[in-house]
Amino acid sequence: MMRSIVERINIKDLLIIALGTLLMAVAINTVFDPLGLDTGGVTGLAIVVKYVSAKIHGEGVPVWLTNIALNVPLFLVAIKNKGFKFMLKTGFSTLMLTLWIYLIPVGGFIGEKLLSVVFGGVLSGIGIGLVFSTMATTGGSDLFSALLHDRWRHLSIPKILAVTDGIIVFLGVFVFGIESVIYSIVVVYIVSKISDGILDGLKFAKVCFIISDKAEEIAAEVLVAIDRGVTGINVKGMYSGDDKKMLFCVVGKKQVIELTDIVTRLDKRAFMVVADAREVMGEGFAEVKNDN
Repeated sequence: MMRSIVERINIKDLLIIALGTLLMAVAINTVFDPLGLDTGGVTGLAIVVKYVSAKIHGEGVPVWLTNIALNVPLFLVAIKNKGFKFMLKTGFSTLMLTLWIYLIPVGGFIGEKLLSVVFGGVLSGIGIGLVFSTMATTGGSDLFSALLHDRWRHLSIPKILAVTDGIIVFLGVFVFGIESVIYSIVVVYIVSKISDGILDGLKFAKVCFIISDKAEEIAAEVLVAIDRGVTGINVKGMYSGDDKKMLFCVVGKKQVIELTDIVTRLDKRAFMVVADAREVMGEGFAEVKNDN
């Protein structure tokens, strides 16, 4: 059974995780650690531990070592709730992040402090967004946020992560001071917006409702011209009392223009409503993933 689960894991997902964790590690070792920024999560706590322990002895406990040590209890709790496949990818993600942090030299990025903070936040946000897109996390507060997401499905993981990281960031005021905490808050905000935007962008589409006397002709051309499925729904105009056919169609953002051209060309009197569809799963869009 374990072998079949491992075989089903998409190699593409593992490559995306490797790239995402690399970007996160670059941000940690070239920006957050050198500037003493507690950016939340396990890595943020690891940076705090490093600075506190450094005052006691030597260079302090390495970030990569604390990252592994703090993740073990979370893995033991989460493996029952999230399923083996999810935890396998999350375990791979955590190990890759730890490996990148170990391999990438600390320091090296030279620039104005605010610019460095923005640079690190963007890199980390892209990295976390890529990891989340594979239905995995990097462990730590990411994993904790994913567990909370199971109970509060209306909140995205990045939004929950922003809250949990924010709490940890405020604890850093006792180690790094208020200025570093303010910069850390900026980082958390940027990371949340970037990662959330990546997740929304991957699933973003348009849902279209079309009421027309030429519904059959419009549907036939949509099926051929832009290769999208169309569903016909019987409706009744409450003002006119006439029975009509309403077309329901979900298309990509760039295909809305093509769909509008088809509708206006075939029926200039058609009534068309276009709305945002934040998440679309099924044929032609994102596949339904089940990691249990």
